[in-house]
Amino acid sequence: MDGVIYPYEDPLVELNDRIKFKHLWRRWPSVVDEERVEATDGPRVIIHCDLDAFFAAVETLHHGLDESVPLIIGSDPKQGRGRGIVSTCNYAARVYGIRSAMPVSEAWRRCPATPFGPAMYIRGTRGLYSRASRKVMDVLRGAADLFEKASIDEAYLDVTEHVNGDWDAALALAINLQQKIKEVVNLTASFGIAPTRLVAKMASEVNKPNGIFRVMPDEVQAFFEGRSLRDLPGIGPKRATQLAEWGYTTADELYALGELSLARLAGERFAAWFMRVVDGESSDVVSPLRSRKSIGKEHTFERDQEDHEEVLARLLQLVSLVMERAVSLGVSGRLGEVKIRYTGFETHTSGRSIPVAMDDETVFRRLASGLFATNIRPEASIRLIGFRLGQLEIPESRQTTLFEEE
Repeated sequence: MDGVIYPYEDPLVELNDRIKFKHLWRRWPSVVDEERVEATDGPRVIIHCDLDAFFAAVETLHHGLDESVPLIIGSDPKQGRGRGIVSTCNYAARVYGIRSAMPVSEAWRRCPATPFGPAMYIRGTRGLYSRASRKVMDVLRGAADLFEKASIDEAYLDVTEHVNGDWDAALALAINLQQKIKEVVNLTASFGIAPTRLVAKMASEVNKPNGIFRVMPDEVQAFFEGRSLRDLPGIGPKRATQLAEWGYTTADELYALGELSLARLAGERFAAWFMRVVDGESSDVVSPLRSRKSIGKEHTFERDQEDHEEVLARLLQLVSLVMERAVSLGVSGRLGEVKIRYTGFETHTSGRSIPVAMDDETVFRRLASGLFATNIRPEASIRLIGFRLGQLEIPESRQTTLFEEE
């Protein structure tokens, strides 16, 4: 794998008892797909919300900072000698060419902090972001038929039934949500409205910050005219460079090739996906499971741990946290996985599936305990322990405990 996950691919992890995982690819089945066939025959109305410069905006509010001052969040720059990276920055810093994932030493070179320059560098406060995100997501969730939190600062909303398929009503809804977010948390957000997820996400970038852009179903192909291939989520730098070497830098240039010719250049799977995207036929499924294939927690010990009872106790705490999260999301899982990293970073992962998806903590505590006892190396010291719940499903009703009859 080259590290790029294409929008038309969904990872599935298949497990056998007590063996390491192998990663395969297939379409992720969704309960929502079958429901939608009956719900509507027309295009879905999808809204993508993206909070503007979210982390920097939250820090600006919390500390009462001047928005015109370049704010860079990330590693300590150490007056240009730092070796970390920039997590994010505000729009004032972007004027200097500073971007996320840039080495913090390069950011300092472009825009140093006082007394050498105007910038402010801070490490960031995760708790602030989580609280602000939760308030925003509550606002968005209330307006959606189907809601999907894609990350801490973005979400997808299927509002087809909510607006009765009326695209003008969808635009009015986005304006209302934008205003409500400003009122509740004093943050700005940009919205994209389109018949597919990918186009909605791209549309939310058009009028940033604090903008709204709508792409009607019959405007999708026109939306891609002249648009850089790098603007498409799923086309990474490596793929874009490859296509540019062949003389294709925009979406409409590549589309004009046709699927058969494009398949000869870039492969059948990529060609089929790309043509569907530009034709407005890519995924319109909004589901809490689409972006979340598993729920996991890990703990790294301050000192490598030789007391395996202490490690097991920590593992069971992680199981509890993971199952609490599953319940809060309204999902269940069939797969339990235990990850053990020994001194020297040697890592082993083992898992086991149960017959039906559950959110019962007792079941997965027993499963995790069994996997740990079976796979632990008696004399080894442990650096990290982790637990993951996989093969997630949205249950029609809560499953009974697997062991009740026993």
